[in-house]
Amino acid sequence: MVDAQGDRLHARVHRRPNPDAQRHALIRAGVAEENTYVDHTSGAKSSRPQWDVVNEVLRAGDVLMCTRLDRVGRSTAHLVSLLDEFRRRDVAFRFLEQGIDTTTAEGRMVYRMLAAVAEFQRDLIVANTNEGLAAARARGRKGGRRPKLTAHQAELAQQLYDAREKTVQEIADLFTVPRSTTTATSTKKPAL
Repeated sequence: MVDAQGDRLHARVHRRPNPDAQRHALIRAGVAEENTYVDHTSGAKSSRPQWDVVNEVLRAGDVLMCTRLDRVGRSTAHLVSLLDEFRRRDVAFRFLEQGIDTTTAEGRMVYRMLAAVAEFQRDLIVANTNEGLAAARARGRKGGRRPKLTAHQAELAQQLYDAREKTVQEIADLFTVPRSTTTATSTKKPAL
């Protein structure tokens, strides 16, 4: 999707809205209609067919143009990751509504600010998670899923297994748990 100036351009829309408004905005910005790619899949999906095509055709010196930042990335961190990849590939980008254009010094500055905010956001999430885990441990709680078998049930399952009275599957059925739970609670792993 190369226009007369050599720009590679991409439009992404949500499933419900009509993509015409975004397509017209790109055309007004100088993009040839045949050079716009429109995905009708959710932005939450990591693989979007037309997005994948755009990524394949982008070359050094190209400019990726979108109507808005949220048409490209699923989150700030995802957006910054994509934009870092473009920068490494020497691909510039323009976001029409936000006026971000990395072919200019101002656009590169805004991008760097975005990257700093995303890094700060990641650091806060990690710090808050660690703080919450430490507080839970201090209250005597431990993380992870609760065991499906009580200590008594696990002991009984082990005894049944050791006595070879029942198969692993029969033990699992007896306690209405998956076979993998029965094997995980056994101190001696059965030879399968």
